[in-house]
Amino acid sequence: MKRFAPLLAAAGLVATTVPLLSATQATAAPGPDYGARKPAWHRCGADTPASYECATIKVPLDYSRPQGRVLDLAISRIKSENPAKRHGVLLLNPGGPGGTGLDLPLMTAEAMPKEVRDQFDLIGFDPRGVGRSSPVSCGLTDAEQNMDRPYRKATFGADVAWARTVADKCREKAGSVLPHITTRNTARDLDAIRAALGERKISYLGYSYGTYLGAVYTQMFPNRTDRFVLDSGVDPQRIWRGMIQVWATEAEPAFKRWTEWTAERSGEFGLGDSPKAVSQTFWALVARADKDPIVVDDMKITGDDIRASRGVFFYPAQAAPFVKSLKDAADGKAPSGATASAAASALKRTLRTAEPATDNGTAVFWSVVCGDTGAWPRDPERYRRDAVKDKAANPLYGDFASNIKPCAFWQRPTEAATPMKTRANVMTVQNEWDSQTPLTSGQGLHRALRGSKMVLVKGGEGHGVYLADPNSCANAPVSAYLTTGKLPAEDVTCRTPSDAAERRASQAPRKPLPLPSAPGRF
Repeated sequence: MKRFAPLLAAAGLVATTVPLLSATQATAAPGPDYGARKPAWHRCGADTPASYECATIKVPLDYSRPQGRVLDLAISRIKSENPAKRHGVLLLNPGGPGGTGLDLPLMTAEAMPKEVRDQFDLIGFDPRGVGRSSPVSCGLTDAEQNMDRPYRKATFGADVAWARTVADKCREKAGSVLPHITTRNTARDLDAIRAALGERKISYLGYSYGTYLGAVYTQMFPNRTDRFVLDSGVDPQRIWRGMIQVWATEAEPAFKRWTEWTAERSGEFGLGDSPKAVSQTFWALVARADKDPIVVDDMKITGDDIRASRGVFFYPAQAAPFVKSLKDAADGKAPSGATASAAASALKRTLRTAEPATDNGTAVFWSVVCGDTGAWPRDPERYRRDAVKDKAANPLYGDFASNIKPCAFWQRPTEAATPMKTRANVMTVQNEWDSQTPLTSGQGLHRALRGSKMVLVKGGEGHGVYLADPNSCANAPVSAYLTTGKLPAEDVTCRTPSDAAERRASQAPRKPLPLPSAPGRF
């Protein structure tokens, strides 16, 4: 089955093509003072601003053996232009695991309000194993990188073989490195960056998986935690199988909301004049595509492919033309009328095939997801039972989420998961309708971090809030916290004005933040 990425408001991960680190590549460690050596800053590139500087620092592969092998850690910065108002450094992470963040200072500097921008040197970095930071590879093919696997009795044996193959190839290719590509070690790397920059504390803006990385830092280094914004939250109690399964449970209310929205516009889309009728139209289309795939631009779209696009239903205005386009294609009709252009656009965006790429991001994803916790079941039969049960309970995506993963055959973690016991006076930010880190996950992060305050955008759609949407009502309270260091007295719930879409459309476009959009990314 071809892999199809769900439609998200945010852009896909920025890919950096660099030579990959083999399991045998290593250099002598500089010793326990790894964090004390000042970076040698230089201009990142001839085609980038002179203010955008890059450097490389060394960090231990294994922090329990600081004089052993080391990894390169690529970092970047844009300094505050107002030294009189400078507060410190703001480290940035876009999520993943496996997302590169070296370019984030350029993107956030453009979008950030001046009163916040003046406060900080913006610090980007490629996390260990990613991009320019001693990147790892498992030598996976494009097909082996696809984790969107529906449960079917006839194909479950092949799914088990896939999961075992991924784990075996990763162990063979980089087995001495991957056990150390974990969230706890990446948090230690954040502290190594802090030390290299000569800072007593760090501030931090992390999205998606970056919220969990930030949360772990607050627990490991509470006295070095300054102003932390955790945007689009990962629930620490769900790492990591539960975070994949939450894609299925929370797709169901999103789907219900879509049927209601679409039924109110039956004259425009013709998919049904009641939520029940819209749902029946959709599931009939899925069944039809499973028997006779729908041909779209020379692609054969099965019912499983349609279900794998569960993320689109968090955006009703895009899901309706998407489904209508599929139905028209199945009926042999071209889109017509006022929705033709929008429908065609939605179809192309939503059913785009993943472009061939290195497996760097995938290798890091499984290293972190499998290596952070020992909670993954080891028995393939457990996954089979869960997939059958969860498909019945959550028909849109339940079997995809609970089907077997490479973690069933992964090396045992070197450390236990990080307990969230220490008070953390941080800000969490969340859209109500987020496909990758749904609302219940963001609420779980907020509960886990005692002392945190949450900014919730009611009705907000999209993955990533602060700076990702220039009109979001969350921007003001987040900027106020970053500027003053003062959290609001209570949690904040706001609603972005309904005319925000019109205002946004009239603004000059800018490069979006590289937030995760692939099915297997947070």
